[in-house]
Amino acid sequence: NVRFIRLMCTGRIEPEFLLKAFQSGADGILILGCHPGDCHYKEGNYNALRRFYLLRRMLIQFGVGEQRLQLEWISACESDKFVEKISNMVKEIGAIGPFH
Repeated sequence: NVRFIRLMCTGRIEPEFLLKAFQSGADGILILGCHPGDCHYKEGNYNALRRFYLLRRMLIQFGVGEQRLQLEWISACESDKFVEKISNMVKEIGAIGPFH
């Protein structure tokens, strides 16, 4: 079961959103955003990157495998990369099994 949530910028992702997703039964989270330097909101993706690394370190300490939270930079014109990354994430999560 795959769900998508769309935000205008990865910089708007709060760590609480991701923690809530895991608490609600998510087996993995894939964050896709604009390439650094290409953010319409200037520094949004840099903010997301900092939060991502901090949150992932914390989740690892709680026993959540790092493959369960991933971040990838993909532009709107990289549809093949988009499909490939989502397919790979679904396979990886399927291979390690449910989170709970």
